[in-house]
Amino acid sequence: MASAAEQATPCTAEFRFYEELNDFLRPRLRKTAFAIGIDRGRSVKDAIESAGIPHTEVDLIIVDGASVGFGHVLRGGERVAVYPVFERLDIAPLQRLRPAPLRDPRFVLDAHLGKLARHLRLAGFDSLWRNDYADEEIVALALAERRIVLTRDRGLLKRRAVERGHFVHAIDADLQLAEVIRVFQLEGMLRPFSRCRECNMALADAQKAEVIDRLPEKVREFYQRFRRCPGCARIYWEGTHYERLKRMLALAAPAG
Repeated sequence: MASAAEQATPCTAEFRFYEELNDFLRPRLRKTAFAIGIDRGRSVKDAIESAGIPHTEVDLIIVDGASVGFGHVLRGGERVAVYPVFERLDIAPLQRLRPAPLRDPRFVLDAHLGKLARHLRLAGFDSLWRNDYADEEIVALALAERRIVLTRDRGLLKRRAVERGHFVHAIDADLQLAEVIRVFQLEGMLRPFSRCRECNMALADAQKAEVIDRLPEKVREFYQRFRRCPGCARIYWEGTHYERLKRMLALAAPAG
């Protein structure tokens, strides 16, 4: 048995992070191996998050050549490789750490991602957002409704209760949409203009005669198909905003 003095002696494990996980690291630590302190009983999840990387961004951990889970305990001296989600590579024989994809992905977004929330709604995805959500509300909604947390706050993703989440790297909202579609492989799930961009409710078909009094003159003349939000009563038609969304989705999810 180790003595008390030996147990108190700090030791390290060698970590190497790959691909976009490097974005969370200080510049001098990117794309290179470095040591993280291990107190002879530290979980690999705790060590990873101590480097600034939320557990939701990690899909595979290799310790001394074997894939392990977040609960694996490090004792010091190990070599650890940490990978993000594998989008196109089959790693089925290994221990994937991200939960299985949701059949009907739904999102909850933090206060900084309002424009992305509107883009996701226009693309057909159930996306909750308010500019005054507290972190606790976001976590509660994610758990109660099995929603994926999208955020620019890595601290939110480090919360133990958050199972599904993604740190949005892009700043521009169009690029953010492309990033989310790529990361969660949503290309085959797009349903443009099926949700209201403002209140997130599913749109319903509307007869022109039912909404004609609310249409601009040129819209009355040139458009015949309309959809209406049952929540806020906004009217949608395939105008310039529709064409812009189609171009945006074509860039976000190119065919083939």
